Amino acid sequence: MGGTEQKYVQEAFDTNWVAPLGPNVNEFENSIQHYLSDQNHVAALSSGTAAIHLALILAGVQERDEVLCQSFTFSASANPIAYLGATPVFVDSEKETWNMCPELLEEAIKDRILKGKKPKAIVVVHLYGMPAKMLAIQEIARNYEIMLIEDAAEAIGSTIDSEKCGTFGDFGVLSFNGNKIITTSGGGALVCRTEEKKQQAIHLATQARDAAPHYQHSKIGYNYRMSNIVAGIGRGQMEVLDLRVKQRRANYDFYHHELKSLPEITFLKEPENYFSNRWLSCMLLPSYEAREQVRLALLQENIESRPLWKPMHLQPVFKSCEAYINHISEDLFERGLCLPSGSNLEKEDVVRVVSNIKMNLPKR
Repeated sequence: MGGTEQKYVQEAFDTNWVAPLGPNVNEFENSIQHYLSDQNHVAALSSGTAAIHLALILAGVQERDEVLCQSFTFSASANPIAYLGATPVFVDSEKETWNMCPELLEEAIKDRILKGKKPKAIVVVHLYGMPAKMLAIQEIARNYEIMLIEDAAEAIGSTIDSEKCGTFGDFGVLSFNGNKIITTSGGGALVCRTEEKKQQAIHLATQARDAAPHYQHSKIGYNYRMSNIVAGIGRGQMEVLDLRVKQRRANYDFYHHELKSLPEITFLKEPENYFSNRWLSCMLLPSYEAREQVRLALLQENIESRPLWKPMHLQPVFKSCEAYINHISEDLFERGLCLPSGSNLEKEDVVRVVSNIKMNLPKR
């Protein structure tokens, strides 16, 4: 926490605004909107997953539709597709950012069209804070007239050519879950291009109640709106967002500086004009066996590290789904390791991590 969150939460109690509406919700939305770009419109929600779900609905996705989804991601990027009875079609990664490969995306679109199933939407993700190749993906989405949903849950504060992640798609998705770079304990936001779409999202997020003196509903709605108390935490967190990005990048810079000379380790570098918030610092080792040797050795010292995401096309729940694969995400999953990356890490913490990695790194 940054220190001012309790002030806004106390205001919610003092004014008796504890429901999923109120001054904190409005001001939190305004602060996100101003941070991203005042041309966008933001709806604060209960989670990033809820934001993806509503984005798919607003993009017109219905039962039996197909949605192209990045395979190398957390399951929350894909699960809302299944909520709607639609079918995810997974697209593999490219090596430069680890995110959706534009060439493979276009190949998938052409193939689905040939098979009579033009995709209804694309879900692209900025993993670990590294922006995807959005300019190329934007162009492909426009050329084929497919709605683009930008999952920036891990990437608030990241930019391409100084433009903030979350503002490239037809819809942008943010997460403020407890593990994110700023948090409201649980929460998210949907970034819309127009005020009309924002209001449609809010309508759906508040059980789709019609404008009537009684309770009347013409559509299926959801309980997805953020509470005024949680939004108070968010207001305080927005005040320290730039500091949190600086702290996360400092973690990465230290790991990179201390380990880059070791031939067994490689890091994901920023492409030109890209700026990553470095939500998590990640490295690649020569093999699965090497990664596990380091991971287990760190665990012995009570240092938590984790493998990179297991691709969606390898997940049992999605085993029947179509996928366009170049095996890059499988290799990343086999060899990649996320290192301790919390904003509150002290110098002695990252020194201890590096020391243990060096001691337990298998030599070539």
